[in-house]
Amino acid sequence: MLIWLIIAVLVGLYMAWNIGANDVANSMASAVGAKAITMKQAIIIAGILNFLGAVFVGCHVTETIRKGIVDPSSLSTNIVIYGALSALLAASVWITIATWKELPVSTTHSIVGGLLGFGIVAGGAINWIKVGEITAAWIISPMFGCVLAFVVFSILHNTIFNSKRPIKRCKIVAPTFIGLAFFTIALSFLFKTPLGKNLEISEITAIFYSGIIGILAMAGGYFLILRFYSNTSNGIKSVESTFRWIQVFTSCYVAFSQGANDVANAIGPVATIYTITKTNEISSSVEVPFFLLIIGGLGIVLGISTWGYKVIDTVGRKITELTNTRGFTIDFSAATTVLIASKMGLPISTTHAVVGSVVGVGLARGLKAIDLRVIKNIVISWAITIPSAALMTIFIFKILVGIT
Repeated sequence: MLIWLIIAVLVGLYMAWNIGANDVANSMASAVGAKAITMKQAIIIAGILNFLGAVFVGCHVTETIRKGIVDPSSLSTNIVIYGALSALLAASVWITIATWKELPVSTTHSIVGGLLGFGIVAGGAINWIKVGEITAAWIISPMFGCVLAFVVFSILHNTIFNSKRPIKRCKIVAPTFIGLAFFTIALSFLFKTPLGKNLEISEITAIFYSGIIGILAMAGGYFLILRFYSNTSNGIKSVESTFRWIQVFTSCYVAFSQGANDVANAIGPVATIYTITKTNEISSSVEVPFFLLIIGGLGIVLGISTWGYKVIDTVGRKITELTNTRGFTIDFSAATTVLIASKMGLPISTTHAVVGSVVGVGLARGLKAIDLRVIKNIVISWAITIPSAALMTIFIFKILVGIT
């Protein structure tokens, strides 16, 4: 049993590396593409915040079979170990291939595909309704993000850039969006979350506190912007400079929440194997040891610092040209999409929401502003993620069963 645990930890580290390499684009691509920060700065910031999110806010309890895809109650402990390990390794290999080709794919969908393959080959009861919901997210995430980004950027464009007095308009519009951004961020931490439950905050109270934070941020943003514009009058350039710092902040938030949310994709199956080796039993949910969160966080950091630039380049530079206002729109729209969908209980992909938001910003400028060839390749990679991970899992599972 110990050897399987050691192998699982190593594969979990490999999966975490893949998450860092591919998913860092979710938080930093827009900031790099808009030149708000450099690639090196993005790697450092994302590495630190992903690690902190993974270790200190990461999921401490995970379902035995991630997302409830497979019911393991009728399976032996050995089969569950082989299946969890196979799914984890298959998902990791698929993400490595996608990252090598500089394509943003969903790490959640990758592990779901792996678990689906395990359920098929091992004869476990598969929750096809849950699989359908997760597959629907392939459409929901990018479409919602796209529409929201289109609307937000159109508002910014029509109220500020089309105005004869863009700075005067920016003094009103920018603080409003600062307040909305802080409201969204606060709500994501307090509304229907473990932190909110620990603080004994009701849903109504969470909305109230988030509203207060948003109003204070809006007021603070207003006075800071007034001070900034007292020393400059560069029109559109000043407007972009204002949104540059807002964008950097929202990117940092996405990086932190990404580490907290995605680390479970790497260490969830490892925690399952760890629990089985200790108790020789299969539970519906398992505790995640702190040392596994640290391993997951370190793996994400390694992925960000080595291959993170690959997908950042695709999302931030190749789909459409970005500015600071466009970058802020992407971060705000993606974060809002994930927040609304997750609180409604819909399985959502942050990767898909971010890419959809990038497309929405591009569409707001006209279809010619988007590189459709890049979009086509991304969509194809999304479509084959679940079946590819499933087939790889079946292949690896057969090997593991054959050699033991």
